[in-house]
Amino acid sequence: MKNILAFVFGGLFSMGLIVSGMSNPEKVLNFLDIFGQWDPSLAFVMLGAIAVAFIPFQKVVHQNEPKTLYGEAINLPKNNAIDSNLLIGSLIFGVGWGIAGICPAPSLTLIGLGYYQMIYFIIAMFAGLLIHRQWAGRNS
Repeated sequence: MKNILAFVFGGLFSMGLIVSGMSNPEKVLNFLDIFGQWDPSLAFVMLGAIAVAFIPFQKVVHQNEPKTLYGEAINLPKNNAIDSNLLIGSLIFGVGWGIAGICPAPSLTLIGLGYYQMIYFIIAMFAGLLIHRQWAGRNS
């Protein structure tokens, strides 16, 4: 049952990305182009997502041992510091988002829609994950 629900909610999330325009790189790039053809509509999508997630997230954050509805542990980050790793990672993510207009989840949605060019993005994304694992393992 758990896997069926994960599949259904994952599909619902994908549909939300498509309907909202979050999976359309041109729309995302227009949102990021604040000095050109700025399209503020994705800000409303983000505000809607924050509104839906705010209360459940606050509930989880304030529990000593947060668990899912199925009793599985939720592992939240322990580091709350704004350090160079966070800033550099955010910068790399933001530059990549600004160049491609794609976030990781919408890239998978776009493959489902037949945009096979996203395979290049996904390969680069996984390469970045592997590089980070190697680098983080060496520095811990």
